[in-house]
Amino acid sequence: MYIHLGGEKIIRSSELVAIFDISIEKSSKISKQYVNHAQQQKHVEMIGEEEAKSIVVTQNTVYYSPISSTTIKKRANQFVANA
Repeated sequence: MYIHLGGEKIIRSSELVAIFDISIEKSSKISKQYVNHAQQQKHVEMIGEEEAKSIVVTQNTVYYSPISSTTIKKRANQFVANA
C-alpha cells in the first residue's frame, strides 16, 4: 500500500516510521538533532513549495510535507485498519 504525502510524493506504507506535526521541531531538542543529522546526510526532502505542516520519517528519508500530520495519519491508518 502507498501513502500520498503531498505534491507528487508517494511512499510505501511499509517504509513509514513516524509522522509528526511541524511544531515538534521547536518543542523537542532530540527531534531537531535528528532532522539536522538527516540534513547533513542529505536525507531530507521538501515536498512542494507550500509551507511544511508535518514531518514524515521513513527508513531512508525525512520529508517535510505541506499536508497536516492529522491527514497523513488518517491515510496511514486506513491501511492498518484494512490489513
